[in-house]
Amino acid sequence: MSGHGHGHGHGCGCEGEHEPAERGLEYGLYQKIDLEKLQCLNESRDGDGKLVFKPWDQRNDRDKFVDSDADEELLFNIPFTGSVKLKGIIISGENDSSHPAEIRLYKNIPQMSFDDTGREPEQAFRLNRDPAAELEYPTKIARFSNVQHLSIHISKNFGAESTRVYYIGLRGEYSEAHRHEVTICNYEATANPADHKVESIIPQTNFIS
Repeated sequence: MSGHGHGHGHGCGCEGEHEPAERGLEYGLYQKIDLEKLQCLNESRDGDGKLVFKPWDQRNDRDKFVDSDADEELLFNIPFTGSVKLKGIIISGENDSSHPAEIRLYKNIPQMSFDDTGREPEQAFRLNRDPAAELEYPTKIARFSNVQHLSIHISKNFGAESTRVYYIGLRGEYSEAHRHEVTICNYEATANPADHKVESIIPQTNFIS
Protein backbone atom coordinates (compact mmCIF):
# COMPACT_ATOMS: atom_id res chain seq x y z
CA MET A 1 0.00 0.00 0.00
CA SER A 2 2.81 2.37 0.82
CA GLY A 3 4.56 1.53 -2.44
CA HIS A 4 3.82 4.96 -3.93
CA GLY A 5 6.63 6.64 -2.00
CA HIS A 6 9.23 6.03 -4.69
CA GLY A 7 8.21 5.72 -8.31
CA HIS A 8 10.82 3.04 -9.08
CA GLY A 9 9.93 0.91 -6.11
CA HIS A 10 8.75 -2.17 -7.98
CA GLY A 11 10.17 -5.56 -7.10
CA CYS A 12 13.22 -5.33 -4.85
CA GLY A 13 12.80 -1.56 -4.43
CA CYS A 14 10.67 -2.33 -1.39
CA GLU A 15 13.79 -3.45 0.45
CA GLY A 16 15.20 -0.11 1.45
CA GLU A 17 18.34 -1.81 2.76
CA HIS A 18 19.31 -3.23 -0.64
CA GLU A 19 22.18 -0.86 -1.38
CA PRO A 20 23.64 -0.71 2.16
CA ALA A 21 23.60 -4.50 2.28
CA GLU A 22 25.72 -4.65 -0.86
CA ARG A 23 28.05 -2.04 0.51
CA GLY A 24 28.28 -4.00 3.72
CA LEU A 25 29.49 -7.03 1.76
CA GLU A 26 32.09 -4.89 0.02
CA TYR A 27 33.32 -3.77 3.42
CA GLY A 28 33.69 -7.34 4.66
CA LEU A 29 37.50 -7.39 4.76
CA TYR A 30 37.42 -6.97 8.55
CA GLN A 31 36.53 -10.69 8.62
CA LYS A 32 39.84 -11.47 6.93
CA ILE A 33 41.99 -9.70 9.53
CA ASP A 34 44.05 -11.87 11.87
CA LEU A 35 42.76 -10.02 14.93
CA GLU A 36 44.95 -11.98 17.35
CA LYS A 37 48.04 -10.49 15.69
CA LEU A 38 46.66 -7.01 14.98
CA GLN A 39 48.65 -4.28 16.72
CA CYS A 40 47.71 -0.71 17.50
CA LEU A 41 50.62 1.40 18.71
CA ASN A 42 49.97 4.33 21.07
CA GLU A 43 46.46 3.15 21.97
CA SER A 44 45.40 4.46 25.38
CA ARG A 45 43.98 1.09 26.46
CA ASP A 46 45.40 -2.27 25.37
CA GLY A 47 43.25 -4.03 22.80
CA ASP A 48 41.03 -1.06 21.89
CA GLY A 49 42.58 -0.76 18.42
CA LYS A 50 40.98 -4.08 17.43
CA LEU A 51 37.50 -2.79 18.27
CA VAL A 52 37.27 -0.33 15.37
CA PHE A 53 37.35 -3.09 12.72
CA LYS A 54 33.70 -4.06 12.86
CA PRO A 55 30.78 -4.96 10.60
CA TRP A 56 29.34 -2.32 8.28
CA ASP A 57 26.05 -2.19 10.16
CA GLN A 58 27.95 -1.37 13.38
CA ARG A 59 30.03 1.44 11.88
CA ASN A 60 28.11 4.09 13.84
CA ASP A 61 28.35 2.19 17.13
CA ARG A 62 29.81 4.61 19.67
CA ASP A 63 30.54 2.02 22.38
CA LYS A 64 33.67 0.68 20.70
CA PHE A 65 36.50 3.06 19.84
CA VAL A 66 40.21 3.67 20.31
CA ASP A 67 41.85 6.79 21.75
CA SER A 68 45.50 7.65 21.22
CA ASP A 69 47.65 7.94 24.31
CA ALA A 70 50.84 10.04 24.43
CA ASP A 71 50.02 12.24 21.43
CA GLU A 72 47.65 12.33 18.47
CA GLU A 73 49.32 9.55 16.46
CA LEU A 74 48.09 5.97 16.05
CA LEU A 75 49.69 3.15 14.08
CA PHE A 76 47.67 0.07 13.12
CA ASN A 77 49.52 -3.06 11.98
CA ILE A 78 46.89 -5.21 10.28
CA PRO A 79 47.78 -8.75 9.16
CA PHE A 80 45.33 -10.49 6.84
CA THR A 81 44.70 -14.23 6.74
CA GLY A 82 45.29 -14.20 2.97
CA SER A 83 46.04 -11.80 0.15
CA VAL A 84 43.97 -8.65 -0.25
CA LYS A 85 43.40 -6.22 -3.10
CA LEU A 86 42.55 -3.03 -1.21
CA LYS A 87 40.21 -0.69 -3.08
CA GLY A 88 39.04 1.83 -0.52
CA ILE A 89 39.12 2.90 3.11
CA ILE A 90 36.73 4.70 5.44
CA ILE A 91 37.85 6.25 8.73
CA SER A 92 35.28 7.63 11.13
CA GLY A 93 35.82 9.55 14.37
CA GLU A 94 34.19 12.14 16.57
CA ASN A 95 32.80 15.30 14.97
CA ASP A 96 35.44 17.46 16.66
CA SER A 97 39.17 18.15 16.61
CA SER A 98 40.03 14.60 17.76
CA HIS A 99 39.01 13.21 14.34
CA PRO A 100 41.94 11.92 12.25
CA ALA A 101 43.07 14.48 9.69
CA GLU A 102 45.71 12.53 7.80
CA ILE A 103 46.51 8.87 7.20
CA ARG A 104 49.45 7.17 5.54
CA LEU A 105 49.16 3.62 4.19
CA TYR A 106 52.00 1.11 4.02
CA LYS A 107 51.86 -2.47 2.81
CA ASN A 108 53.68 -5.65 3.77
CA ILE A 109 55.82 -4.23 6.59
CA PRO A 110 54.98 -6.50 9.55
CA GLN A 111 55.75 -5.18 13.05
CA MET A 112 56.02 -1.62 11.73
CA SER A 113 56.94 0.96 14.39
CA PHE A 114 56.74 4.74 14.55
CA ASP A 115 60.43 4.80 13.61
CA ASP A 116 59.45 3.33 10.23
CA THR A 117 56.86 6.00 9.43
CA GLY A 118 59.51 8.32 8.03
CA ARG A 119 59.63 6.20 4.88
CA GLU A 120 57.53 7.00 1.84
CA PRO A 121 54.00 5.57 2.17
CA GLU A 122 52.25 3.71 -0.63
CA GLN A 123 49.55 6.38 -0.40
CA ALA A 124 48.53 9.22 1.92
CA PHE A 125 45.18 10.93 2.39
CA ARG A 126 44.03 14.17 3.93
CA LEU A 127 40.77 13.36 5.65
CA ASN A 128 37.56 15.22 6.25
CA ARG A 129 35.64 14.79 9.47
CA ASP A 130 33.32 11.86 8.90
CA PRO A 131 31.34 10.98 12.05
CA ALA A 132 28.73 9.08 9.99
CA ALA A 133 31.31 6.87 8.18
CA GLU A 134 30.19 7.94 4.70
CA LEU A 135 33.39 9.07 2.97
CA GLU A 136 35.44 6.50 1.11
CA TYR A 137 39.02 7.24 0.09
CA PRO A 138 39.87 5.16 -3.01
CA THR A 139 43.30 3.58 -3.07
CA LYS A 140 45.62 3.22 -6.04
CA ILE A 141 44.67 -0.40 -6.64
CA ALA A 142 47.87 -1.21 -8.56
CA ARG A 143 49.85 -0.45 -5.40
CA PHE A 144 47.54 -2.43 -3.14
CA SER A 145 46.89 -5.53 -5.23
CA ASN A 146 48.82 -8.06 -3.16
CA VAL A 147 48.56 -7.01 0.47
CA GLN A 148 49.19 -9.54 3.23
CA HIS A 149 49.82 -6.84 5.82
CA LEU A 150 48.52 -3.27 5.93
CA SER A 151 49.78 -0.51 8.19
CA ILE A 152 47.68 2.62 8.75
CA HIS A 153 49.50 5.54 10.30
CA ILE A 154 47.25 8.31 11.61
CA SER A 155 49.81 11.09 11.65
CA LYS A 156 47.65 14.00 12.79
CA ASN A 157 44.17 15.06 13.80
CA PHE A 158 42.36 18.40 13.67
CA GLY A 159 44.19 19.86 16.66
CA ALA A 160 43.19 17.89 19.77
CA GLU A 161 45.74 16.37 22.14
CA SER A 162 44.51 12.85 21.38
CA THR A 163 42.80 11.13 18.46
CA ARG A 164 39.62 9.07 18.62
CA VAL A 165 38.59 6.50 15.98
CA TYR A 166 35.23 4.70 15.94
CA TYR A 167 35.43 2.78 12.70
CA ILE A 168 37.93 1.77 10.04
CA GLY A 169 36.34 0.14 6.99
CA LEU A 170 38.39 -1.66 4.37
CA ARG A 171 36.90 -2.42 0.96
CA GLY A 172 38.44 -4.85 -1.48
CA GLU A 173 38.88 -8.42 -2.64
CA TYR A 174 40.31 -11.34 -0.75
CA SER A 175 42.02 -14.52 -1.89
CA GLU A 176 43.47 -17.42 0.08
CA ALA A 177 47.20 -17.17 0.56
CA HIS A 178 50.11 -19.61 0.51
CA ARG A 179 48.73 -22.09 -2.01
CA HIS A 180 52.26 -23.13 -2.97
CA GLU A 181 53.30 -23.67 0.63
CA VAL A 182 50.22 -25.81 1.17
CA THR A 183 51.09 -28.14 -1.71
CA ILE A 184 54.66 -28.48 -0.43
CA CYS A 185 53.31 -29.36 3.02
CA ASN A 186 50.98 -31.92 1.46
CA TYR A 187 53.86 -33.66 -0.28
CA GLU A 188 55.82 -33.84 2.95
CA ALA A 189 52.78 -34.91 4.92
CA THR A 190 51.98 -37.78 2.54
CA ALA A 191 55.61 -38.90 2.21
CA ASN A 192 56.42 -39.24 5.91
CA PRO A 193 53.29 -41.07 7.12
CA ALA A 194 53.65 -43.46 4.16
CA ASP A 195 57.01 -44.62 5.52
CA HIS A 196 55.55 -45.15 8.96
CA LYS A 197 52.49 -46.92 7.61
CA VAL A 198 54.63 -49.58 5.89
CA GLU A 199 56.47 -50.26 9.15
CA SER A 200 53.32 -50.38 11.25
CA ILE A 201 51.29 -52.50 8.81
CA ILE A 202 53.79 -55.40 8.82
CA PRO A 203 53.48 -56.28 12.53
CA GLN A 204 49.70 -55.89 12.34
CA THR A 205 49.48 -58.30 9.41
CA ASN A 206 51.66 -60.80 11.22
CA PHE A 207 49.51 -60.45 14.28
CA ILE A 208 46.27 -61.00 12.34
CA SER A 209 47.57 -64.10 10.53
